[in-house]
Amino acid sequence: MRWFRDLERKDIQHELPGWPEGPSYTPRSTSGAVAHKSLRGAATAAGVAVMAFLSAAGGNLSGGGTSGDEGSDTPDDPADEVEDFPVLWAGPGTIARTLPWQLDPGRADEKHHFTHLIVTDRRIVIVHLPFVKKDMEFIDDNVIWECPRSDIGSVELKDFKDGEDFKVTFVDGSWCRLRCRARRKLTRYLTPPRELIAPDSLTPQQRATVLDFADEKETPASVSPIITRNPTGRIRVEILLPSRYTSVFGASEVNITMEPDGTRVDIGDYLPDDF
Repeated sequence: MRWFRDLERKDIQHELPGWPEGPSYTPRSTSGAVAHKSLRGAATAAGVAVMAFLSAAGGNLSGGGTSGDEGSDTPDDPADEVEDFPVLWAGPGTIARTLPWQLDPGRADEKHHFTHLIVTDRRIVIVHLPFVKKDMEFIDDNVIWECPRSDIGSVELKDFKDGEDFKVTFVDGSWCRLRCRARRKLTRYLTPPRELIAPDSLTPQQRATVLDFADEKETPASVSPIITRNPTGRIRVEILLPSRYTSVFGASEVNITMEPDGTRVDIGDYLPDDF
């Protein structure tokens, strides 16, 4: 049951501009919620129905694969995860009320279309594109929403129940709860923001390592590596190859990690924060 709430917990889905009619739900009583939780073992495959399936694409994001997270049976916020389940919390005139209806699986055609979230150093963008099962490399996306990075107050990973959700809170206090098949890859530049390193600030040895890796992967001249500093102090280099873009998983990166002196680190010598 995905709820769209105002600050008084009133259902606002019929007030959202441009949104088509969607499914209506009947709130469960507290006892009903407890009874429902006791049946979770028979419905594990269904997971929690939240606002959207998003995959990472473009910008400085990586995508594809699974999140690598495990869910939790313990809610972080029972009021918003058991007694009620808002996926949109927005007072009048707030940013969250501008989100597109295509994010709601109760309204969108998820069998034939996908939504992807693009994260750049300046903004986040949501695109909508058709899914052609016989040609997953066919990409014909349309921008349906965007906002500057400065409008995002915080991003929080939510483990209840399947470990694929995250919550985006905007600077005006409104928020949305989203689902992504690879949420850690998607949010790595948002929670907290990674330090981006400009290529022209690299040392000669670091630059040589990056160029060798780009040549190794036959990187097109139009694609620039994404260079960030890990918490370990090592430097991560990611390249989003257009040949790996798909309509299902978005962008899937190739990457290496190097020491501050430019020496490439063997994956067997990675520290936990290098992954």
